[in-house]
Amino acid sequence: QVHLVESGGGLVQAGGSLRLSCAASGGAFSWYNLAWFRQPPGKERTFVARINRSGSTTYDVDSVKGRFTISRDNSENTVYLQMNSLEPEDTAVYSCAADQTYGATSTRGYRYWGQGTQVTVSS
Repeated sequence: QVHLVESGGGLVQAGGSLRLSCAASGGAFSWYNLAWFRQPPGKERTFVARINRSGSTTYDVDSVKGRFTISRDNSENTVYLQMNSLEPEDTAVYSCAADQTYGATSTRGYRYWGQGTQVTVSS
């Protein structure tokens, strides 16, 4: 079982950047494929990006392409989400998730979840 803790959220102006981190403990980090999801106020949680165990393969949704980058450091047991050119529409609680199966874009595809970190983008 892996335990996930996000950090790095905050308040930023439109056009700014943030880097989210998700630190893992309690399991073999390199066994897990990882993803970031986000949940805007009053809306459902949706997929943002995912990365495979080695970090060699990533996928992200069209709305963040060219702005967000997912990466991982298996030596540090951490996955990151670099967010640039932030827009007010990016305001949400961002959560990381882990599973041993790769490829899911649904919340049902991930067994382990962090508690989330708030990102607020002001216009």
